[in-house]
Amino acid sequence: MYASAQETVIPKYPFEPDEATGNPMFRVQQYNCVVNYKQSDFLIPHRKDYYFLALVKRGSSRGWVDTVPYVLKPNSFYFTVPRQVLLKEDISELTSISISFTDEFLALDESGSLKNLPIIQNPDNGHELVLSDADLIFVEDLLEKIQAEYEAKNNWQHNMLLAYTKVLLIYLSRLYQQQISAVAPQPNRVLLKSYLSKIDEWYTQLHEVTAYADIMNISAGHLSEVVKEQSGKPAIVHIHERLIVEAKRLLFHTNQSIKEIAFALGFEDASYFNRFFKRLTDYTPVSYRTTIREMYH
Repeated sequence: MYASAQETVIPKYPFEPDEATGNPMFRVQQYNCVVNYKQSDFLIPHRKDYYFLALVKRGSSRGWVDTVPYVLKPNSFYFTVPRQVLLKEDISELTSISISFTDEFLALDESGSLKNLPIIQNPDNGHELVLSDADLIFVEDLLEKIQAEYEAKNNWQHNMLLAYTKVLLIYLSRLYQQQISAVAPQPNRVLLKSYLSKIDEWYTQLHEVTAYADIMNISAGHLSEVVKEQSGKPAIVHIHERLIVEAKRLLFHTNQSIKEIAFALGFEDASYFNRFFKRLTDYTPVSYRTTIREMYH
């Protein structure tokens, strides 16, 4: 269930265009069969360096997102973002349609609004949306339009794919807020999203709120006030939670030493990392690794 002693780094798989279209930023895949994965694809923790979204009509495959196991459910929508750690445990006959796209594809949206949608930011590390009958009809219709445009190779194809995908991502983001997020949009939400984005970019180097306030060109007091108002949590808690999530990923999925993990997360002192982890989780790093592996091995 976790990496061998030699695998101390979680690999990141690059986006691969399919042979039929050669599209370097966007891919559509449809399955209505037994999926033939190589045995070497299973039980290997990894990240994707692209966004992956899939409507599952039928299937009962098992897998993991970070340290959370799941079983695919019919008529549900699954999604992952580049930072999440994934692992395939088992896969059976599958009926699904999926789209994958890169940051470069999102950058085609000149407004920049797509990058800030909840389904893309994924602040709560979700991966599953349950679709009602009405949701299923809407999402399935959009995916069919996306697939038709993807295969047609007409002029302005990327513009059309972007337009359809934008509608899909907005719709899924509404479901995300209803099913996963507890916080409703408010006027200062943009600042909170920017703060969370900066944490995701710099958490291994910057551990203090003042450091993020500096790179965002605002006062630490104002940042702390807005973040607490919008999220219900102190600004420092978001930094700590991000560090803990990554620490748990590394403890579960790799055999890196505690010292190596501490340094990878920007702690100069492994003993301080031990105290930090214990304070926030009630486990030492060693006891957490032992407990979680015994539970799921």
